[in-house]
Amino acid sequence: MPAIKLTCLSPNGAVMHRGMAVCPAYGYARNVLHLPIINNHSDDMSQSETRATALALYPEDSREAAALLKQAIPLMVRHNIPPNPVHYALWYTYSKGQDLELNRHLDRVVKDFDCFPPESATRLFRDYIIRDELEEARAGQQQAINLVDDMQRDVSRSVEGNLNFQSSLGRCLEMLESPVNERLPGILSELQQSTQLMQSQQEQFLSQLHTAQSEIKSLRSKLERAQLAATLDGLTELLNRTAFTRLLEQALSNESQGVALVMLDIDHFKQFNDQYGHPLGDRVLQHVGQVLRSSLPPHATAARYGGEEFCVVLQHCADLASAAVFAEQLRVKIQSLRIKARVDGKVLDTITASFGVAFAQPGENFDSLLTRADDALYQAKRTGRNRVHR
Repeated sequence: MPAIKLTCLSPNGAVMHRGMAVCPAYGYARNVLHLPIINNHSDDMSQSETRATALALYPEDSREAAALLKQAIPLMVRHNIPPNPVHYALWYTYSKGQDLELNRHLDRVVKDFDCFPPESATRLFRDYIIRDELEEARAGQQQAINLVDDMQRDVSRSVEGNLNFQSSLGRCLEMLESPVNERLPGILSELQQSTQLMQSQQEQFLSQLHTAQSEIKSLRSKLERAQLAATLDGLTELLNRTAFTRLLEQALSNESQGVALVMLDIDHFKQFNDQYGHPLGDRVLQHVGQVLRSSLPPHATAARYGGEEFCVVLQHCADLASAAVFAEQLRVKIQSLRIKARVDGKVLDTITASFGVAFAQPGENFDSLLTRADDALYQAKRTGRNRVHR
């Protein structure tokens, strides 16, 4: 097979260079930092309480658990999935049948890849199995950032106070240079020496406070970067599924603004992976993510929902027709992607995507809007792919 590369062409044939746009961050941390979880209670959460939170998903007795095991293990064997703890937790939960969204994702991953990629297993385990524990960690991380802010304000006040004290000492030293009478020179000299020593100590303390301020700023910057990274998909740098869910739920809670949801799925991506390999498939996902980032209008956010499926939330959207026009523009841009041989530049393949568009109705919730957009996406695929359906 010849060496191949991926080139992004604009509709008029011009090459689109890789952009540096960064997806807006919404501060929804989902990763676990090695920081204590800070709360308003006098006692920290005990290990038994943490275990209880994790086990709340699985109230089955031994007989029920054994029955689910008998369902989960054959499923993993059928799809050649290693029975490690992460995989077992996912397929055990799948066998329970209570989380239909998880089941839909597992079915789609197995269907699209004929295997169970480690990246998908890790993401689904995080989003569905340990979701509550990550919520607690996110809250702890945000409280740590708040604590750093408080510390920084306290240090700033201390610096200001010590600067004032240093200024006062300087004025006192000037006054002490002129003895009042003959009885006081020795006493004043000693007092002057003590004051000078205190001033020197204060200067050292101020230097230490400035150093502490710098360290606090650095710590806060690291916390903010970690918080941002936890909201992004590692491959495409778009919002991940969890951050997307939070964003859309928040947008729908504000009934005064129009909200539209665009869902898109890369056509025949499984066959593309089979033909060219997963590394190039990952590059295609990255380039599609780049197209989305560079095409977003104001108040719009893109996310990788899972696998080769992406979503765009359009806030302050006028109507369904406007959202469909935006989706059509994306379709044309993605259609301009070309797979070329590295040696001679010969075009080997093209990339297309199908789109489903839905406009939120008054009072509509997340699940309802997502289902309508997903149904529209299904219709776009069923009627020929590489098209927009609403």
